[in-house]
Parts: sequence; C-alpha cells; structure tokens
Amino acid sequence: MTALEPDRATRERWLRTLAGLVEEHLEGLEHAPAVGATGEAARAIVRESHLPVPEEPLPGGIERAAAIIRRAAEASYNTPGPGYLAYIPGGGLFAAALADLVSNSLNRYTGIAAPAPALLALEAEVLAWLAREFGYGPEAAGLFTTGGSLANWTAIVTARHAAFGDSGDFRGATAYTSGEAHHSITKALRLAGIPPANLRAVDVDDRFRMSADDLRVRIREDRRQGRRPFLVVAAAGTTNTGAIDPLEAIAEVCAEEKLWLHVDGAYGGAFVLCGSGRPLLAGISRADSLVFDPHKGMFLPYGTGCLLVRDGATLRAAHAESAAYLQDISRDPDLPPSPSEHGPELSRDFRGLRVWLPLVLHGARAFREALEEKLALARAFHDGLVRLRAAHFPIEIVDEPQLSVVPFRLERRGGEGLGNWNRRNAAFLQAINARKRVFLSSTLLPGRGGHEFTLRVCVLSFRTHAPRIAQALEDVAAAAGQG
Repeated sequence: MTALEPDRATRERWLRTLAGLVEEHLEGLEHAPAVGATGEAARAIVRESHLPVPEEPLPGGIERAAAIIRRAAEASYNTPGPGYLAYIPGGGLFAAALADLVSNSLNRYTGIAAPAPALLALEAEVLAWLAREFGYGPEAAGLFTTGGSLANWTAIVTARHAAFGDSGDFRGATAYTSGEAHHSITKALRLAGIPPANLRAVDVDDRFRMSADDLRVRIREDRRQGRRPFLVVAAAGTTNTGAIDPLEAIAEVCAEEKLWLHVDGAYGGAFVLCGSGRPLLAGISRADSLVFDPHKGMFLPYGTGCLLVRDGATLRAAHAESAAYLQDISRDPDLPPSPSEHGPELSRDFRGLRVWLPLVLHGARAFREALEEKLALARAFHDGLVRLRAAHFPIEIVDEPQLSVVPFRLERRGGEGLGNWNRRNAAFLQAINARKRVFLSSTLLPGRGGHEFTLRVCVLSFRTHAPRIAQALEDVAAAAGQG
C-alpha cells in the first residue's frame, strides 16, 4: 500500500462519511432555503472555508473535509431544490451520482471504442434511442458533451466544415439566428472562426419567435451582396421566455436556400420525450443538427450535454483524426462509434453511464411523466397569475408558456419612465426571493422604449411539484401587494 492507495477500511469510512453528507442534503431539500447565503454572509463562508493545500493529510481527515464541503455548500443557489425556479434548473438525479462514482472508480478510457467497447456500447445505445426519439434515422450520430455550449460549438464546426471544407476562408461565411438566441451561439461562431460581423440577428414576433419571412429576406440580400450564407440556428425553447421558433417554416427556408439548420434545444429539446411536448417541437426532426442538455430536461447533474446530427458522416468528417501512436488500437467497424471521432475531445469522462443508469433504473416513462408534469406546472403558474390579475394585482403576463418558462412583471404605471419601472420590478423580484421558498431570476426583454426588466419562472426540477408552485404564487401576490 502507498499513500495514494487507502485500504478497504479507510475507503469504507470515507464512503460512509460522504454518504451521510449526501443523505442529509437530500433529506433536507424539501425545507431548505431556495437560495443560500449571499452577499457578506457568503463572503464570510468563503473565508471560513478557505484551506491552503496541506503538505500532509488534513487533520481530522474525511470528517473535517466533509464539514468544509457542507459549510461551503451553504453559500450557493440551491439548484437541486424544489424551489429553484431561476435560470434553467439542473436536476442531479441520485442514480446519476452513483453512475459517476462507478465510472470514475472504473476509470476506463472511453475516447476511442476499442479500449472499452462494451462500456461504449451502453453509451451508443442511449444515443441511438435519443436519435430515434427526435425523429432521426439510423444514419444519425451523437455525442455526449459537457453541456450545450460545447455541443453548439461542435455542431457549428460541423456545419462550417460541410459548407467550406478545410479552405480556411470564412470571410464571407454568414450565419443567422434571432436576437433571443443563447449567447453561446455567438461565442461558438467566433471560436469556429466566423467573423462576428457575419452573424445576422433575425427579427422576432410579439412572442419572441424568429420570423421565417425576415430570415428569407436577409439570406437573399446577403447573397446579392456576395456573402456566403451557410447556417441558421433556431431555438427550441429560448432561455429568456421559452420561445419556440417556427421550426417547420424555418426548415422550409433552409431547404430552399440549401443552408444547414441547427436547432438549439439545450433547454427545451427534451420535451420531445413527452406526449404534450412533442407536437410543440414539430419540425425538429428536419434539423441537420440539434442540441439538448440532459442536465436540464433529463434532470441529470451539470456537465451533461448532447449533440445529435442527422447525417452522422458529416459529424465524423469534421472531427476524425488519427496519429501514429494510436496504431495499436483496433479500428474494427463492428465496434461502437468512437466519441473522439465525433467531437473535439480525445480524453473525456464516461458521460454515457450517467445517462444510461438512470434510464435503466427508472425507465423512460418516469422521465416522460416528469416532463409532462413540468409543462402542467408552468401552465398552473400562468393560470395563477391570471387569477391574480383578475383580483386586481398589478401584474403583467408577458407571454403564456410555450414550454415551462413564464415571463411576467409588474404593470407599468401611466407616464412611468422605463428606469423607474425597471427598478420597481427589480425590487419586486427581490421581495419574492427574500422569502426563500422559491428563487426566481430575471432578464431584459426588448420593448418599445428600451430593455424591460422581466421576471421569469422556469419549472424544470423533478423535485418541483404543485405545492411549491402554490407557494410561488403566494409569494408573488405578497410582493405585488407591496409594489
């Protein structure tokens, strides 16, 4: 034994201690504050938790380390809790945590199929199932990534390679998305070598959905000016309001103009798994590539994104490389696909197990039912806001839920300036969150007079159920009565 090889008794003591921390956390989620310490209280915890890396084992060992972790976690958003309705919630299924424990302990290399073919076959089967759920055929290929940002970048590199090969001349390459697109799209295009000036922001309608008509006009104008349109990025559920771009109409434009259609469904794509959600995403199967985040709509831990490409050969063509030092590794075509040939990573963690294990332990139906519930809860929150308005609470509902996001705010008073209205809404948000039963976030939406401060509820935690939505409405009513 060496210092880095603890014996079985030590390993079991470490596991018991950390299992106790996890159980305490999970058991307390229902009644824990929706947001932990912030401001100076958070900074005090940061100072208290600071620990220089010791040269020798930490005095107090695993027990002290667990205490530090427990205390540090108090200064954080309670993202796995039922009251976390901000941004896009991440779930953190317990089965996925167990999968990570196993995959990290096994520590098998899964960048290339040959060193662990049976393990990668599990991952490949889940990707094939997902491709079928999204309406893709057997020629599709997929990749689990660290999240939507890396998946979007990988898709954009694939689209660029399909259009321009390895020419390296992307000066005229032009891409299109809406002003409501996630900022990772702009970043991904820049990292893919597309000049920022070559990204066009297509107009949106009054529900913040891309206009297919304006898209067609912009593409044709760019062609007349000698540019080289190659890519359209549509949204299947924007972060701001949950808006779904008209995917069928956009797919028609892309087919007419021979452009690659990529759908960013990082937030909303998973709703294709449930009966009520699938019709809302009609047209998504026509995308050349699509992204969704299992760490959102499949309730998995952060760090789990997914890219699917309708023609898997294009994905491989953009990413496959070889090297002399890999000559001993088999390239048997009967093996599962190698992730390194479909994306940028050669070394990677075995992400597929954290998707596979929850699916086989819970069954796909459990995920479908949970997603149905989230759509219903968002509708219930919206309907509750309607009742508050009918009771003369000064609430403006910006849009009814297109998926599970509900944007709303205080009504603007007659003659009220934008600055004061925005400040009142910021105070409104603070008053709701101050009760710590729910945690909401905000955004800025384009309006006639400028950017309008807007609150948003996003229902996507598998732990959020009807009683928590009722509490959210009570807190909104209390805060609106003050404002």
